[in-house]
Amino acid sequence: MQKLKMAYYLGGGCAGCDTSLLDTAKSLVDFLENVDLVFFAPTLIDSKYKDLEDIPDGSIDIGFFTGNVRNSEHEHIAKVMRRKCKTLIAFGICASLGGIKGLVNLFKHDEIVKKAYVETITTENPEQVTPQPEYVVDGKYPLELPTLKPARALDQVVEVDYYVGGCPPHYNHIKWVLEKLLKNDLPPRGSWLTMGTAVCDVCPRNPIRHGGVKKKPGKVKRMLEKPPEDMCLLEAGYLCLGPVTQGDCGAACLKANSPCRGCGGPIPGVTDFAVKAISTVATTLADKSLLKEIPDPVRLFYRYSLPKSKLIKPKL
Repeated sequence: MQKLKMAYYLGGGCAGCDTSLLDTAKSLVDFLENVDLVFFAPTLIDSKYKDLEDIPDGSIDIGFFTGNVRNSEHEHIAKVMRRKCKTLIAFGICASLGGIKGLVNLFKHDEIVKKAYVETITTENPEQVTPQPEYVVDGKYPLELPTLKPARALDQVVEVDYYVGGCPPHYNHIKWVLEKLLKNDLPPRGSWLTMGTAVCDVCPRNPIRHGGVKKKPGKVKRMLEKPPEDMCLLEAGYLCLGPVTQGDCGAACLKANSPCRGCGGPIPGVTDFAVKAISTVATTLADKSLLKEIPDPVRLFYRYSLPKSKLIKPKL
């Protein structure tokens, strides 16, 4: 059987998705026996962008794009990947919804640059030099930097065929995704590649799984207060987004005694993750007035999905 051609690109991300993919170990080795890896930049193969650009359009079977689209370089490669790949997958929550780095859209570009290059305690920059898109060295060597843009999810730039959640995707879920790809056992285009359960459905702390009933929390607590290790954290007052988040991670954070923050992406049928999360938490609390006690709700509910928000537009 002819091998599938595969490409992988890291955009505005941290390479956590790359690491999680490599963590699948033997499953990845078995997968690559059936795949011709033609491009994997910049973390695994010393490929140049021209190498990708020279590949005939539509000749790559599977493309993984991880990280959000944060600058002109990411945008260019996203469009190239779309032309080259028959199937393009937004891999990880940054590519799917914008990710935690999408919170940059809360600030103006000039504010971000000033904070990073002038105001930080460890920065010594008396002339307040900041990165410029173009610069000529010694009067004859032109250099260019990509221009920054508002953080965007991949499908805000090009059409996406499938989405995978997670920050990063759990390695067991990646194994499941790779198997689905090899078998060509995929849902309709535009779908999330998910096992279809919420975090609460797989959480060992969920009292409903043991024949009990969830109680409504009477106050909002923060993680600096030591959370219990033997009960539902939402029931205990710790704001857990497990009810509205895909559970492809197997409730990994809850098993580490930390509430779900929503990196798995929305359960099916949800178009704005934060709006659904807010309404779910509001109906869960014993008193809606407790919503006022939530510290920094924007960064709680939009931690991973701000660029796809229907309510908050970027300031950049």
